[in-house]
Amino acid sequence: MAFYRSMGLLPRQRHTALRTPEGGVFYEELMGEEGFSSDSSLLYHRGLPSAISDARAWELGTSLDTIPNHPLLPRHLKLHDLFTEDVSRVDAVTGRRLVLGNGDVRISYVVAGAVSPWYRNGIGDECVYVERGHGRVETVFGAFDVAEGDYVIIPRATTHRWIPLVAGDEGYSEPLRAYAIEGNSHIAPPKRYLSRYGQLLEHAPYCERDLRGPQGPLLAEDIGADANSPTEVYVKHRGNGPGSSGGIVGTIYTYPYHPLDVVGWDGCLYPYVFNVADFMPITGKVHQPPPVHQVFEGTNFVVCNFVPRKVDYHPQSIPVPYYHSNVDSDEIMFYVDGDYEARKGSGIGKGSISLHPGGHAHGPQPGAYEKSIGVTEFDELAVMVDTFRPMELGEAARAVDDGKYAWSWVGGR
Repeated sequence: MAFYRSMGLLPRQRHTALRTPEGGVFYEELMGEEGFSSDSSLLYHRGLPSAISDARAWELGTSLDTIPNHPLLPRHLKLHDLFTEDVSRVDAVTGRRLVLGNGDVRISYVVAGAVSPWYRNGIGDECVYVERGHGRVETVFGAFDVAEGDYVIIPRATTHRWIPLVAGDEGYSEPLRAYAIEGNSHIAPPKRYLSRYGQLLEHAPYCERDLRGPQGPLLAEDIGADANSPTEVYVKHRGNGPGSSGGIVGTIYTYPYHPLDVVGWDGCLYPYVFNVADFMPITGKVHQPPPVHQVFEGTNFVVCNFVPRKVDYHPQSIPVPYYHSNVDSDEIMFYVDGDYEARKGSGIGKGSISLHPGGHAHGPQPGAYEKSIGVTEFDELAVMVDTFRPMELGEAARAVDDGKYAWSWVGGR
C-alpha cells in the first residue's frame, strides 16, 4: 500500500551519502518487494546490514508438520485448551503452536509471558491478531504498543521481537494471547479497496487514518552499551533437508552488533497496526456475503472479521448466514468475543476455531436459522481466514479437536 512515512535521519536525496557525526557514512539498505518492482523502503544503518559472524540451525523439528483433514470433516478446535501450564517462559515466536496450514498460509496460536528472541520471517508477511493482553513490538522501523483487538502487519524480513506485558508489570494481569497468520506471500488491504495509486477508497471499511505506524525514537538511539554486542536473530526461511518441517527451516544468525542499528528510514514498506474496533461494518437490507467483512488478503487466502453491528432490516430477513458450500475454499473462524448466533448449541465459544472445509455444506446450527428472524443486531467478534487450497491439521489442532462437532447438526451420535 503506497502510503509514505519517514523517521529519523535521512539524506536529502536517495542513494547519496548520509554522514555520521565523525565524517563516516551510514549504510543504506533497500528493503523492497517483488524485486525492484513494488513497495520499498530505504533504511540507514550504523553497521553493515549483511555482516554476520556466525550461523547455526534453528531446529524446528516436526512443529510445522501437518496431516490431511481426512476423512473430510468440519471441526471444532478449542484453542484455550492449548496453554494450560505456566507460560512465563513461553515467547510469542518460538512458542507458537501450529493449528492449520497449507502451502500458502499457516495459522498458529500462542500464549506468551516471555520476551521473544529477535526474529525475521523470510518466507512471507505476518498478520498477528492480539486476542488478549498487552505487549510491545520492537522493529527496525520503530516500536508499537499493542493490545486487545490489534492486527499487527509485519512485512517479510522485518527484524523484530515481542515483549509481553504480564502480571508484575504495572496495570497488567494476563499473558499475551496471539493468533498468528503467516503467509507465504505479502498481506495487504484488498485490491478492491485501493485506488490505482494505492489510496484506500471511500467504500473501504477503514482508511489510512486508522493505521498506526511505528513510533520513535528508533532503537538505534537507545541501545547504548548493547550497540556493539553480538546479537542473535532467528530466521524462518524456505528449505528442505535435515531439520526442515513442511518445507520450512530455521537459521540463527549472530550479528557482531545489535541488528536494530537503523538511524533513519523512509518509504512505503513498513509494519503497521490496525485495531478491529476501527473496522466500519458494511450492512444491508438482507444478509451480506463474507467479502463485505474482508480486512486483508494474501495469495490464495483472505482475512475477514465479524464485528458487533446492526443487521438486516428487511422485515423477513434471516440475519444468520444461509447454508452454503465452500466449493473453492476452506473457512476457518476464530471466535474471539460476544455471542455468535449461528453457532448456538454447537459447543463453540470464546477461543474456539471452526473449520468448515471445501466440499462440505455448512451453516447455522439447528434452530438458529428460524430464531434469528427479527434480530436487529449481533454482538460478536470473530476473525475468519478463507483459503483457496485445503488446510491440513497441525499438531495443535490434533491436540484440541473436540471430536464431535461434525455431528452437531443432527444432535450428536
